[in-house]
Amino acid sequence: MTGFGAATGMVGRVHVDVEIRTVNHRFFNPSLKLPGAFAAWESDVRDALRARIARGHVTVMARVRRDVAPPGPAIDEPRFAAAVDALRALQARYGLSGDLDVATILRMPEVMTSSAEPEEIGGAAPDLVRVVERALDALTAMRDAEGARLAGYLLERIDLVDAAVRRIAARAPERIVHQRDRLREAVRVLSDGVAVDPQRLAQEIAILADRLDVSEELDRFASHIAAFREALAPDSGPGVAAQEVGKRLGFLAQELLREANTTGSKANDAPIMHDVVLIKEELERIREQVDNLE
Repeated sequence: MTGFGAATGMVGRVHVDVEIRTVNHRFFNPSLKLPGAFAAWESDVRDALRARIARGHVTVMARVRRDVAPPGPAIDEPRFAAAVDALRALQARYGLSGDLDVATILRMPEVMTSSAEPEEIGGAAPDLVRVVERALDALTAMRDAEGARLAGYLLERIDLVDAAVRRIAARAPERIVHQRDRLREAVRVLSDGVAVDPQRLAQEIAILADRLDVSEELDRFASHIAAFREALAPDSGPGVAAQEVGKRLGFLAQELLREANTTGSKANDAPIMHDVVLIKEELERIREQVDNLE
């Protein structure tokens, strides 16, 4: 699920701005961009993310903001003087010509010094994790709002599936009667007045009715649709909340598609096939979205 969250806090002696962005992804895929001073705490940040986010590509960016700018590069004058003396001694010893310039001296090792960022920041991993947690709070609020909108869309789709299943349930008995009458008429025409064993005809009709029977598929349809709605219910309880809802809905959508395929293979009826196609279309729309849900 997509989302954004940001927070600011103190880590040691500096302010730290943390931004977290998530985009749709089937698995948990974090990408951390931390200052060098925080590199050792990357695993702590990763654990905090995993505890709150089950799926999605997660990008975390932390920036250090100091109240006072760090001192810039400085010249170590004792080392500068020592370098000049050493170079002049070499010139005299080996009879070298040429003047010494400042640029040449400054390029020598350790003549230029700079502040060491890790030592001046201070702080510890829990300080950074607390800022990350506040950014996750903002991210979660945004993802919850998107999740509610997505849940509404999925409920609309499953309602259409449910309506199609109800039409199939209403049509199924009529379809069996129609097929029975058609079989009887076909036998009458083909027999051309020859007597037909009524018991054998009744047996063939029973076989046909069993082959066309979709009552078991309709029962499983109803069970899966009820479970789908339950998983999306806001008060579904801790047992459902502890699961990854997106994966559970993906499994139910797969099972619904299985029942649709079986029903279609037994249909032999244009109105039922029309509703089977509609069910498959809606399940495809559902499948595209459930991958984005946790």
